[in-house]
Amino acid sequence: MQETETKKEVEFRLIRDDNMPPVIFKPDDEDKVTVVINQSYLIWLSLNRKIIAGCSEALFDKIDEMLTSHLSETRMFERMG
Repeated sequence: MQETETKKEVEFRLIRDDNMPPVIFKPDDEDKVTVVINQSYLIWLSLNRKIIAGCSEALFDKIDEMLTSHLSETRMFERMG
């Protein structure tokens, strides 16, 4: 049996706002991922581009850890009754 993996599209938006962080992940109106990149941090983002790109696995691990914790708690409450 072969699994077909559906590639999900990510929308990227550019802003220029000194009061916002350099990168934001947020849901759009259809709950899809939107990444907002703040051009006010262009030099910082450019200098740290490889570090930022390398964070994807660590970010996934943290989200996975949060999800496992949430599911474990939910299961514990289910078993309690």
